[in-house]
Amino acid sequence: MRKLTLFLCWLLAARAQAHDVEQEVVAKDVLRWGSEWYVMALLALSLGLYVLGAARLWRRAHGSRAALRRQFACFLGGWIVLALALASPIDGAGSLAFSAHMVQHELLMIVAGPLLVLGRPLGAWTWALPAAWRGGVGRATHGRLLSVFWREITRPLTAWLLHFAALWVWHVPFLFQAGLEDNNVHALQHASFLFTGLLFWWAVLGKHRRSAARGAGIVYLFTTMMYTGALGALFTVSESIWYPAYGHNATYFGLTALEDQQLGGLIMWIPAGLVYLAAGLMLSAGWLQRGDTAAGLSLGARQ
Repeated sequence: MRKLTLFLCWLLAARAQAHDVEQEVVAKDVLRWGSEWYVMALLALSLGLYVLGAARLWRRAHGSRAALRRQFACFLGGWIVLALALASPIDGAGSLAFSAHMVQHELLMIVAGPLLVLGRPLGAWTWALPAAWRGGVGRATHGRLLSVFWREITRPLTAWLLHFAALWVWHVPFLFQAGLEDNNVHALQHASFLFTGLLFWWAVLGKHRRSAARGAGIVYLFTTMMYTGALGALFTVSESIWYPAYGHNATYFGLTALEDQQLGGLIMWIPAGLVYLAAGLMLSAGWLQRGDTAAGLSLGARQ
């Protein structure tokens, strides 16, 4: 009996060691730098065109180089964050742990998104084109149908609804797990997060916005903080596993499946909420400051 017990203990230890070795092999395969060829190509193309266009604008901008410098810094920062989210071990870690996946999504939506918008890339990309093409591109992008479409999808309410829908719909268990099991679905998920995030930040940070629209943008920032926090709280307090497809992969990071889910919920709830809160407070401060300045100018004119 004693020999049988020792044999069973040895067998269990051997199986556990084999499981650890298998997990190490899987982790080393996914925790790597790089991504699909089209992701790398789009990252390189977006940066190359921006640098070329910004250089051409720099030669023509004599009194606004400080603004161009700030825009370039914002775009470069956003591009680096985007590259880290899509082409670093963070991307692979997202296939092992829900919490790592949430880090990736937050980098896309609340870090890269606003920085890229503040970088004003559309102008730089246009100036990167050959001179003979710019006029045609300008006429095409300012055509009536495209202008109406762009104006509608970048309204604060529309952008808010699209952002809300992308976040909540993709976290429905069968859709989220489909993204874990199919790279094409995963790519679509990330594209929708990035696209709706860019639309949302464009709607609330765009310099073209009127004062009333900026006020609405502040409201949408605070309500976005609430609904993202609500989803994060659901993950945090839930005692059941939403996405069984992860299995026990999170043990590679020293977490149980439930701990991994709760940590992912906290990441969505607290840090993401603080970003929306900070953005809302900064917009509020700027709005109030412009209001005080306008009131002062009006009073001075009367005197």
